[in-house]
Order: sequence, then C-alpha cells, then structure tokens
Amino acid sequence: MATQHRAAGTAADNGARATAPEAGPRVLRGLVGMLSANAAALSANRVLSIALPWFVLTTTGSVGKTGLVAFCQIVPYVISQALAGPIIDRIGPKRISVAGDLLSTAAMAAAPLLYLTGNLPFGVLLALLAVVGVADGPANGAKGLFVPSATRAARVPIERGTGLSAAVERTATTVGPALAGVVVTAFGSLYALWITAALFAVSALIVSTTLTDPVPEPHETPVEESGGYLSQLRQGAAFLRDAKLLRSIVLMLAVTNLLDQAFMSVLLPVWAKESGNGAAAIGLVVSVFAATSIIAALVAAGVAERLPRRTVYLIGFALGGLPRFAAMALDAPLWLVLTVLAVGGLGSGFVNPIVGAVTYELIPTPLLGRVKTLAQAVTWAGIPFGGLLGAGLVTLTGTSTALWIVGGLYLVAIALPGMSREWSGMRKQTVSEPSTIDAADDMAGAGPASAAARALPHEEPSVHAAA
Repeated sequence: MATQHRAAGTAADNGARATAPEAGPRVLRGLVGMLSANAAALSANRVLSIALPWFVLTTTGSVGKTGLVAFCQIVPYVISQALAGPIIDRIGPKRISVAGDLLSTAAMAAAPLLYLTGNLPFGVLLALLAVVGVADGPANGAKGLFVPSATRAARVPIERGTGLSAAVERTATTVGPALAGVVVTAFGSLYALWITAALFAVSALIVSTTLTDPVPEPHETPVEESGGYLSQLRQGAAFLRDAKLLRSIVLMLAVTNLLDQAFMSVLLPVWAKESGNGAAAIGLVVSVFAATSIIAALVAAGVAERLPRRTVYLIGFALGGLPRFAAMALDAPLWLVLTVLAVGGLGSGFVNPIVGAVTYELIPTPLLGRVKTLAQAVTWAGIPFGGLLGAGLVTLTGTSTALWIVGGLYLVAIALPGMSREWSGMRKQTVSEPSTIDAADDMAGAGPASAAARALPHEEPSVHAAA
C-alpha cells in the first residue's frame, strides 16, 4: 500500500490532472453559487469575530472570558475539519456544507434568544461556540471542494476559480469586520449575532439550490470502496505524506500562517503603539494590504493561467513577506510603511490563486475531501500559537528585533521550499503528457489507472468515494 501511495504522490507532484477548460456548454450557475455561498459563510465568520468578543466584554466585563471565546471556537473548527474528510467523501460536500451551515445558524440564533430570556450563562455560550466551530470547520472545507468542478462547468481555467475565491475571501475579511462595527455601534452586538445567523442560513440556501457534488474528471478511473472511516482517514494522510509538492506547500502555509498571526495579533499592535501612530494605523495597515490584495486576486483570476507559477509564487511572497517587517523594524514613516504594505498586498494577491490551483490539481477528485480538509487543518494548526510566538519574541528581544526575526523566518519559509526540485511540479501539465502517468505506473506496477485509483487500491479496505 505504501508503494501505491508513493506512486500516487509522484503522480501528484508531476501535476497529473487536466488543467485546460473542456469543450462544451458553459454553465456559470455552480461558479456563481460557490462564490456566493463562500461570501456569505466567510462574512458570517468575520462578523462573529468582531461582534462576539465585544458582546462578551460588554456583558461580562471580563477580559479573560473575552479571550476564551475565540479559543473555544477555533480549536473545534480545526479538529473537526481535520477529521471530516472521509465523511465528506462518503456523504458528499453538498450535504456536509448545508448541514454545517444550518447547525451554525441554529447555534447563533440560540445565543441571542437565550440571552433575551435570561438563560445564557457563560458556559452555555462557550458550548454554542464549540458547536459553531465543529459545524463550520467541515462546512467551509466542503465548500472548497466545489472549486474544480465549478470552474470546469464554467469552462474557465482553475486559476480563475481560485483567484475569484481568494478575492471573495479577502473581501469578506475586509467588509465583514466593518459591517460588524457598524451594526454593533448602531444597534448593539446582539443584532450582529442575528446577522451572523442569517448569513449562515443564506449560505445553506445557496449551496442547496445551486451546487451539486463533484464527480471524478473524465480521465480519472472511478473507485468503488467499502472500507471504514479510519482506513479512509489514513489514506488521506498517506497521500498528503507521499505527495512531496503538496506536503511542501502545506507545511509552508502552516509556517507563514503562524508568522502572520504573530504579526497581526502582537507585532502590529505593539508597533503601532510604540511608533506613536496609534490604533488608527492598525486599521490603515490592514485595509491597505487587503484592498491591494483583492485587486491583485481579481487580476490574477484573469491572467494567472498564462504566468509562470513558481516565479509568481516566489516574487509574490517575497513582496508580501519580509519588506513589511523590515519597514516597521526600521521605524519608517507611516506613509512609507503603507506603500510597502500596498505593494505587498499586490504580491500576496497573486500567490493564493496560484497555490490554490496547484493544490487542486495535485489531489484526485475521489480524494478531495479527505486530503484537502486535512491539508487545510494542518495549515491552520499553528494559528492559535501565533500570538504566543509574537509575545515571546517581543518580550525577549524587543519589537524591532522581533520584527526582523519573524520577517527572516518568513523569507526562509517561502524561499527554502520554493527553490527545491519538487517545486518544479508547479508548472501546468495536462493528462495528455504521458510522462506523469507512465512514471507512476512504473513505480506501482499497475496498468493505466488514474492517480486516484492508485491512491485507493482495490485490494485494501476502503470507503465509498461520494465526491
């Protein structure tokens, strides 16, 4: 089995997936539905991230309890997403997405209802947040699985779908908190919780009426399986382990997410205070970076399929990484810091569509649920510890040195894997290129089966691939 997984991983590293749009009628319903559902669900999360801490702070007056609420949501989110892949493959991403959004709707609607009736002790609120985390992790992971099939149906390159998805995510990150701020200021945090519940419900409605479960691509051999949950979970982990390029991408994102969290949660606020720029500078930095990254993601959606992937990745991450840390560490004036952040946002905006496209191309459709959700959970694993890292570095070395250290680590995290040999597999390669399939067949000793079939060998116990 290990040999077969290594064969599948080798095929994945070489990009064995059709990447050009197929001929046929163009159907935009799925692409529009996928983007709209993501916009609603992500906006719900962003509104919640602002409204809920404020609600807890104003109703309890406890800073400790305020800090605990995010932890009680994010940890179940990561764990449930990591474990949900086999269930998504068995049941299908559509059912998981709708069920998760409806469960989140119920939990978020219950919180203000219980509060208004005087029946919302803090423990119950934490339990409701845990329910949201457990439901939202698999639901968001499931929504991501519609990207390849939706872009194929729309007859556009995969980079178009990942670019638009990145633009939607960054827009929700920018608009969601702003919407929460306006609602909380004008009506109170309780109304923002109602809006969160409504947005989750809208996402469920959109998915249920516009999307269908993905099916294997024409060149992929259908796989019939009958094993159990743990077997399928191991298969996903084995694929992620053996596909060197995919594994490298996931580990790189895990490190950069950790460092980004250290920057956002600690280094940026401390820099704003010590530089004398004040809290307003935090909003300016985040807004400028987000705005230019949205523009870049939209541009990338149109042109990324014609660009050299590894070159764009290296340049984009180089612009979005070390320069911002260096500008702040050197005590540059605010206008220069914002200029550096604007350029960094442009570079960063091009990276996500490229990395997203490569990731989808590396994972066969029958494995999407168990591999993609596990990979996404790994990339999130370090985020809860980012604040601790940032605080520790500032305490031990001071703000300027901490910025240089985090910026240097960021540069190493993107350059070291990006220059390795397996990252040459980022180039676009279609299934018409025989070297990919032949190389995997030679390793596995198999016939002309697809990467998916080799990754899920028929002689091993397995599960239905509902995707």
